[in-house]
Amino acid sequence: MQLIDSHCHLLGFKDKGELKPVLERAATAGVQRFITVGTSPKDWVPYREMHAAYAGRIDYTVGLHPCYVDAEWHHDVSQISTFFMPPHGPVALGEIGLDYFHLPKDPIQAGETMIYQEEAFRQQLMLATEFDCPVIIHSRNAFDDSLRMIDESGVDWSRIVFHCFTYGPNEIAQVNQRGGRASFTGVVTYKNAADIRAALRTQGIDRLMLETDCPYLTPEPHRGESNQPAYLADIAKRCAEALAMTPEELAAHTSTNTKAFFNLS
Repeated sequence: MQLIDSHCHLLGFKDKGELKPVLERAATAGVQRFITVGTSPKDWVPYREMHAAYAGRIDYTVGLHPCYVDAEWHHDVSQISTFFMPPHGPVALGEIGLDYFHLPKDPIQAGETMIYQEEAFRQQLMLATEFDCPVIIHSRNAFDDSLRMIDESGVDWSRIVFHCFTYGPNEIAQVNQRGGRASFTGVVTYKNAADIRAALRTQGIDRLMLETDCPYLTPEPHRGESNQPAYLADIAKRCAEALAMTPEELAAHTSTNTKAFFNLS
């Protein structure tokens, strides 16, 4: 198989001196290319440097993750434009969006955080329109608001991917009807994820992309371990089973889809 991990977070491996062996294990498992996804200014520059060092193997994105949005979000978002310049620019803006799962417990603080998240999301969607680039959406417990804000932004829905899709078939249908797509993680391998596998089948193969979201969401049969790109092969096998196709067929389709979506050379 020739797989692409369309969404991973590699900084932790680099900081621990583990990046090279992690990439070698991934290559042995058939994972040849990686998109390491930015979440805050702490990882944007390291990811640009990683891309420069591994050109053609590691691509990167920049974006302010909703869980890193606070009252000072303007300062962080104002830095994003400086990255969208050759020769080592990002392949997408993200991950950005809304996360109502990790809100503060205090109702007043939760309300303030939701306002900040919406403001930062709206501003970054405007940037995505300006750059005409793909957009990686993080949406947790916030599907309706995420959908509404993307609709209002005027962003081309064909440039939208809902990463780590954990909603159901009704939600994926709404995304697909607009021209967007979803990518799936190791969650599809979990026994209690029947609704997510139903969403996978509803979308089908034509827009499908796979991701580990490592070091999070380790797939079966590796749960209990830290996730890594090599485990994308296990996700691919489970998705192929759900879609009644061979892992090799699925790998070929998802790699083609990922290269087209992110305009990978």
